[in-house]
Amino acid sequence: MNVLIIEDEKLTAQRLATLLNRYDPSIKIVAQLPSVTKTVHWFKENQYDWPDLLFLDIHLEDDLGFRIIEELQLTIPVIFTTAYDDYMLQAFKVNSIDYLLKPIDPNELAAALDKFKALWQNKPIPSTENNVSALLQILKKSTTPAYKDRFMVTIGTKLRSIKTPDIAYFSFEEKATLLTTHEGLRLIVDYSLERLVQVLDPHLFFRLNRSFLVALSAIHTVHTYSGGKLKVEVVPPPRQEIFVSGDRVTSFKEWFGK
Repeated sequence: MNVLIIEDEKLTAQRLATLLNRYDPSIKIVAQLPSVTKTVHWFKENQYDWPDLLFLDIHLEDDLGFRIIEELQLTIPVIFTTAYDDYMLQAFKVNSIDYLLKPIDPNELAAALDKFKALWQNKPIPSTENNVSALLQILKKSTTPAYKDRFMVTIGTKLRSIKTPDIAYFSFEEKATLLTTHEGLRLIVDYSLERLVQVLDPHLFFRLNRSFLVALSAIHTVHTYSGGKLKVEVVPPPRQEIFVSGDRVTSFKEWFGK
């Protein structure tokens, strides 16, 4: 069985690959891809050697994972992965699509793979295209907010709500995640950067590297260097310079130019 993992968090993708190997050492991971753009490019480059099964994260670094299936009109069976347990799961149940809730449980993974193998061995897998169209319609009509519009923080003995548009960037410093507002207020939030990527609008926020997740509205200047290196200046200025990770440069340029 050839499997393609589409997941923007490297550690999550690696853990999934490890669990797949434990389930069946003969499973071949053909690639691990972090974005819609890179996945579409991969499929076009490997159009005669497609995988048997996709593991697809819902929220990727540049768009919803559904867009991959929509753009390529894929009929390959998919096991979705998600950090959400509300309207997303309702959509999956309506359309009988397998999903795994993060962090992925080994027993649930095994059950999903057993289901896939039973279908794969006995009859053709039904087309996913109509299911994806229905899912996108459900997402558009859902009254549940897709992204967080405010964060609660603690200041001394007081609680305060910070609106998302007031946030310039999030940073990970000294084992804590900090929220910095456009006014320069720095506050600790009880979220990891990985979780923040999932709850913030990817059109407005981008994770530049392991330590910074920035708002488009906070970016002042982007400097280019030889070798494709990018330095990002944000306002208010952080305590350290910000460079875009090498593996995120292409995605950042596409995001920044939308």
